[in-house]
Amino acid sequence: MEPLAFLARHGYLVLFGVILGEQLGLPLVGAPVLLAAGALAGMGRFSLPVAVVLAVLACLVGDLVWYRLGRRHGAAVLTLLCRISLEPDSCVRRTEDVFARWGARVLLIAKFVPGLNTVAAPLAGVARMPPGRFVRHDAGGALLWAGAYAGLGYAFSPQLGGLVAALAGLGRGAVWVVAATVAAYVTWKYAERRRFLRGLRVARITPAELRARLEGDGEPVLVVDLRGDVHVAADGMRIPGALRVRPEDLEHRHHEIARDREIVLYCS
Repeated sequence: MEPLAFLARHGYLVLFGVILGEQLGLPLVGAPVLLAAGALAGMGRFSLPVAVVLAVLACLVGDLVWYRLGRRHGAAVLTLLCRISLEPDSCVRRTEDVFARWGARVLLIAKFVPGLNTVAAPLAGVARMPPGRFVRHDAGGALLWAGAYAGLGYAFSPQLGGLVAALAGLGRGAVWVVAATVAAYVTWKYAERRRFLRGLRVARITPAELRARLEGDGEPVLVVDLRGDVHVAADGMRIPGALRVRPEDLEHRHHEIARDREIVLYCS
């Protein structure tokens, strides 16, 4: 079946399904589907308002799932995201910093930023953001995101229509091109993540080893707690004797870190 005709006939279902899957964490990308929906609207084969509303609803459904998981399970959800996400674990660290600084306003731009989009909703739940406030800001961010991409598709519908027609001329080859592009993206992100994890494993100490060092009579150890404020508040646990320093304060407080002992950094 011609791709353009397929999208025109089943496009609303495809749009909702792809965006919902993306928000739930599947390796899908909703922006191209929104561009295609906008292009079809420009050709008179789609309703632009309906497409935007469906996209916002899909975002809200997916984000509310992660928000509820964050409220119920706390920081453990962030650990789960680190394990299943294709983004490096540092995306959680960066998002915590941004979230602590900007609060709910982060949700207005989260959809535009890879990594931030993955973590923002569960982090709002971990931070115990009121449900009404979360829904308002998340819906606002989803509307900005969906409106921007669908609007671009609408504005450039002649050019995008020509591209879709060219893909249609490829027949099954177009499907293979799209599949190969998605596979290449997932492979690249997976390789990036593996490199990051290998770097972390160079010098690590297990919790059991650290406890033995702290309780033993050997060389003294200083633990520096570098977790973000949101993670600390959600976790509620501390390592006895650890020095609590926020990463953004390191430049001004580095003199508090003793240089006469081994230093263990504890982060989220």
